[in-house]
Amino acid sequence: MKLMVIGASQGLGRAFVEGLPDPGDLVVGVSRRAPQPAPALPPAVELQWIEADMAQPLEAAQRIESQAPAGLDALIYNLGVWETQAFGPDYRFLESDDAELMRLVDINITGALLLLKRLLAAPGRKPQLILTGSTSGLRRSGRPELAFGASKFALSGMADALRESFRAQRLAVTCLQLGYLNTEDDLRIPVAQAAARGAGQLVPLHDVVALTRSLLRLSDAAFVRELVLPAIADERF
Repeated sequence: MKLMVIGASQGLGRAFVEGLPDPGDLVVGVSRRAPQPAPALPPAVELQWIEADMAQPLEAAQRIESQAPAGLDALIYNLGVWETQAFGPDYRFLESDDAELMRLVDINITGALLLLKRLLAAPGRKPQLILTGSTSGLRRSGRPELAFGASKFALSGMADALRESFRAQRLAVTCLQLGYLNTEDDLRIPVAQAAARGAGQLVPLHDVVALTRSLLRLSDAAFVRELVLPAIADERF
């Protein structure tokens, strides 16, 4: 499998790089800078890295296109920035900085569109696309963060349109609608310990990686349209 992860240097993206490939696979990480230390990979997994800043979406998409290996089997767009005061008591949409809102749209929406336009032109043998959404982008999510929620809602629209556009190519498109994540505990931490953090309010990265591994290993005859993964104690669900 040839796998590319956009937004791969830390948190969930790094967990995808470390936890998804099997021996013999190629994984390509994309971020503004290659992380140090490099991700810990299983034996016989080849790692490549592309440095690109999705806040400059056209330049980044062109750079990634020029360095990407041919015939990607799976692409994970795992980027999503939010407003400075998001998810706290001080968030006020009317006080949001205009430049910050435009940067958010560039990274969360424009970058995705420009990159997908380039990378979907030559899909691999069993093409799969996973868009990392958020429970904040679901209808009646209960969250007030306008720009972030709207950008994640947009990913669901992209997924629906891409399925129709590439149905003949059998492109499998999945939206991962994720709740609040425990990004402090990486895959080296036992899952039981990671699950205990947050008292049921945080989803361990281990769970997201485990479900994504299953998605990538489905047969050619099926796909998961949408997967909603909130924390067990999230009162919105």
